[in-house]
Amino acid sequence: MARPAAAYEPAVPARPACAYTSCYCEENVWKLCEYIRSQDQYPLEEFYAIFISNDRRMIPLWKQKSGHGDEPVVWDYHVVLLHVSSREQNFIYDLDTVLPFPCPFDMYSVEAFRLDDGLRPEFHRKIRMIRADLYLKTFASDRSHMKDANGKWQKPPPSYPCIETAAVGFS
Repeated sequence: MARPAAAYEPAVPARPACAYTSCYCEENVWKLCEYIRSQDQYPLEEFYAIFISNDRRMIPLWKQKSGHGDEPVVWDYHVVLLHVSSREQNFIYDLDTVLPFPCPFDMYSVEAFRLDDGLRPEFHRKIRMIRADLYLKTFASDRSHMKDANGKWQKPPPSYPCIETAAVGFS
């Protein structure tokens, strides 16, 4: 008799224990990658930072914490973490969703992305995948994109210092 597959063990702590700052999804994902690298539970090469945007910087996502009912949130961009597991199921880590954390990829695709067929062309999404190890080495942010023309924060920044890397500095 075949043994049942072992349950998936999340690569990061439960959502409330993760480093998180609203509206800084790219840094939240960087912090998830940093945690995964420090734990050595899964090979870092199984993880990808997924950037979702488009030329108009208007992408709808459903099942977001800042949404209302079944209405989508329209982000300029959003970043999630994908675990391409060596098992049968892949998982998305999105700290801004109301879906499970982590969320099975198939469920996240259907619930958060929906189909482009029902969207106006200006809302069609483009996706860029960056391996987590490369993301940790090359991502940096001085957070200037989060300041208005007068230099005031549009949203409060994370409490930790800006992320910079030896390879890049600030981007």
